[in-house]
Amino acid sequence: MIPSYDPNDTEAGLKLLEDLTTNAEAIQEQVLHQILSQNCESQYLQAFLDGESDKNQQSFKNKVPVVNYGDIKPFIQRIADGESSDIVSSQPITELLTSSGTSAGKPKLMPSTAEELERKTFFYSMLVPVMNKYVNGLDEGKGMYLLFIKPEIKTPSGLMARPVLTSYYKSQHFRNRPFNKYNVYTSPDQTILCQDSKQSMYCQLLCGLVQRSHVLRVGTVFASAFLRAVKFLEDHYKELCADIRTGTVTSWITEPACRDSVLSVLQGPNQELADEIESECAEKSWEGILRRLWPKAKYVEVIVTGSMAQYIPTLEFYSGGLPLVSTMYASSECYFGINLNPLCDPSDVSYTLLPNMAYFEFLPVDDKSHEEIHFASHSNTDDDDDALKEDLIVDLVNVEVGRYYEIVITTFTGLYRYRVGDILKVTGFHNKAPQFRFVQRRNVVLSIDTDKTSEEDLLNAVTQAKLKHLQKPSCPLLTEYTSYADTSSIPGHYVLFWELKPRQNNEPPELENKTMELCCSEVEDCLDYVYRRCRNKDKSIGPLEIRVVSLGTFDLLMDFCVSQGSSVNQYKTPRCVKPGGALEILDSRVIGRFFSQRVPRWQPLGLDS
Repeated sequence: MIPSYDPNDTEAGLKLLEDLTTNAEAIQEQVLHQILSQNCESQYLQAFLDGESDKNQQSFKNKVPVVNYGDIKPFIQRIADGESSDIVSSQPITELLTSSGTSAGKPKLMPSTAEELERKTFFYSMLVPVMNKYVNGLDEGKGMYLLFIKPEIKTPSGLMARPVLTSYYKSQHFRNRPFNKYNVYTSPDQTILCQDSKQSMYCQLLCGLVQRSHVLRVGTVFASAFLRAVKFLEDHYKELCADIRTGTVTSWITEPACRDSVLSVLQGPNQELADEIESECAEKSWEGILRRLWPKAKYVEVIVTGSMAQYIPTLEFYSGGLPLVSTMYASSECYFGINLNPLCDPSDVSYTLLPNMAYFEFLPVDDKSHEEIHFASHSNTDDDDDALKEDLIVDLVNVEVGRYYEIVITTFTGLYRYRVGDILKVTGFHNKAPQFRFVQRRNVVLSIDTDKTSEEDLLNAVTQAKLKHLQKPSCPLLTEYTSYADTSSIPGHYVLFWELKPRQNNEPPELENKTMELCCSEVEDCLDYVYRRCRNKDKSIGPLEIRVVSLGTFDLLMDFCVSQGSSVNQYKTPRCVKPGGALEILDSRVIGRFFSQRVPRWQPLGLDS
C-alpha cells in the first residue's frame, strides 16, 4: 500500500494522486483488509474477532468498538513497560510517538513501526508535485525550512518515546534521503538535529541568511514556530551579521557538529552581505521583512489552520505579500491528507485525505448552532466512556459536503477505530476522495503552540490556585473567570480574566501583587505536561497573565452574548473568548494585571512528578 515513484518526476506524482483519489473506495477496502490480515493475531483484535471469517469491513464494524485513548492506554503502556508488540501489532513496535494531546496531564503515547516511517516518507514526497504544479522553478534554489527536534526519553522497554517530527528527523529515512532537486534545504542536518533549540535556531537562521540569494521558500511546520524565529532574528541579527562579516561562528555555539557544518556554509567573510542584511534589519518597521531579506522567496510554508489561524495577521505583516501555504494535515496518530490548492487563501484551506494512509471513518457532529459544536456522542472529555451511536459512523467516500465529522482511524500500527479528536467539515471532493477543512480539536479551549488546554484542565488549574492562595479572610473571592490566547506578542501567552469580590463589602478588591503572581504560577503548575514543556523547555509560550476586571463585568459579558443571540435561560459563561466584542468588554474593565514570575516545573516524560 506504499506506492513508489521518483519524487523528481512531477507528472508521475500528479498521476499517482489522481489514481489514489479516483479509486478511494477500493483502496480503503484494501487498506482495512491488509490491516486485519496483518494484525488479526494481535491480542487486542483477537478479543473481538474470530479469525479468517472476520477479515471483512462489516464484521469489523460490528465487533470492534470505537474507542478513546483511555480505552487503549493500558495496552500501549504494557508495550512501553516491556511486553511484546503483538499486544496490538504483528509488526514490531519500534518507537512510541508522543502526542500533543494529553491524558492525565502527560502526552499520549502512540505505537509506531519501521514501515510507518516509509509511509510518512511517501506522504512527504507527495507534497512536492503539488507545489510544482502551482509554483515554477522550485528546482532552481533552496528552501529555508527551520526544523527542530524535541526532548525524548527511553521507556522501560527500551523503546524511545518522542514527538512525531523528532522521530522523522532522526530517522534514516530523513538523514539518508535521496537527493530531490525540488526539496533542498539551507539548513545542514547537523543543525536540525542539534539538541539545544537556541543553538539550532541560531545556526539555521545563519545558514538561511548566508544563502539568501538561493532561497525560494521559507517556513517551519507551525506558524507559531516561524514567528518565534522572526523574533529570534530580531533579537540576534547584529550577532548574526557579525558572524557573516567575519566568516566565524559566535563562541556560544558549542555543539561541534553545528559549528563545523555552519562554517562549511559560511566559507569565509562576506562584508557586503552582512551590510545588506543589517541595513534591512535596522529599519524601524519590520513590515515585509521576509520579502526584503529573501527577495526570491515565492511563499511562506507554515500550518495556519486550526489554532494556528490566530497567527495569520502577524504572518501577513512580516511576509510582505508572500502567500501563506499550508501543505498538509497530520498528527502523531496518522498522516491524513494534503492541500491540493496550496496557494488558496488561508481561510479556504482544505485537505484531501489520501486513502492509502489508514482506514478512515467519520462520526457525524451535529452543528445545531453557529457558536458551539454539539457532538453526536455528547462527549465531555477525551476519556469518557460515552455511548456512541456507532450506526451513525460513515466511511470515507460516504461523507456529505457541508457536514461536520469527528475522524476515527484504524492504522497499520495498532490503533483500531480510534477517535483522534479532530473535528472536520467536508468542503468537497477531489475525484472520490473527500476534502476537509480542519475546524477544531474536541474540547480544546486554549492553544498557543503545540499545547492543547481543555475547559476541564483550565477549571482544575484555576480551582487549585483559588484553594491555595485565595482562602485567607483578607483575600477576595473569585466569582467568575474566562480566558484568552493572546498572540499579539511573541511568544504568545494565556490570559485569564478574573472577577474578584471582597468578602466583606462591595468595594473594589485589594489586590496584592505577590498573591496574584502566586495564583498565576499555581495555574501554570497545574496545567499539563505539554504546556509546561512549552513554557519551561521550548520557551514557545510566555508567562501566564491574570487580568482582574471590575465587579459586574461578567454581567455585561452575559448581556453582550444575549444581544448576539444566546439564550438567557441556557447562557453559560464562555471559558474562552476570541477577538471581538466580548474581549473588548473584558479589556475595557481591567483594574489589575499580573504575570507569573517563574517558569512552571517540568521534567522529561517519565520523570515528571
